[in-house]
Amino acid sequence: MRDKAGSFPDVPAVDSVRALRVWHCKYKSLVKLSAFHNLEELVIASFPDDSFTALEGVGKLRYLSVLHMPKIKSLAPLANLGELESLSLATSPTWDASGKCTVVESLEPLVSLHKLKHLELFGVRPQDASLAVLEKCKSLESVRLSQYPKEEVERFISATGVRNAFNPKPSLIG
Repeated sequence: MRDKAGSFPDVPAVDSVRALRVWHCKYKSLVKLSAFHNLEELVIASFPDDSFTALEGVGKLRYLSVLHMPKIKSLAPLANLGELESLSLATSPTWDASGKCTVVESLEPLVSLHKLKHLELFGVRPQDASLAVLEKCKSLESVRLSQYPKEEVERFISATGVRNAFNPKPSLIG
């Protein structure tokens, strides 16, 4: 959906919604997403909140892509998304091109995602730009990264054997 309203709309039958795209809407918050308990795929461009707590109720989520989340500092709420298989977190392309990053406290919460197979981090990184903690992600098959030192990316790929590849496209969202 693309909506110029300031608040997320009330959606009838939220339990029937399995896939959702929220694309550059003017919402002040996405906290209402927590009511979408059967959501499996979610794509967001322009995440307005300062925390991912808005996603705490979407426990069936398998695919999550968030583009431009300038207020996010912690990935901790994502640790509750136990079904997540594919995660893409990215700054806006203009930020990425200029080398600007969203600096997060840690990548450690991603270790709790035991089903995570595919990970993209474009301009989203901890202060130390280390990927070492992600070596604990035993189900990880592919990564794609930007704004990390080339040597660190090569070390991580060599240490884990994961492929350097883009995430697969979502199956429900066209």
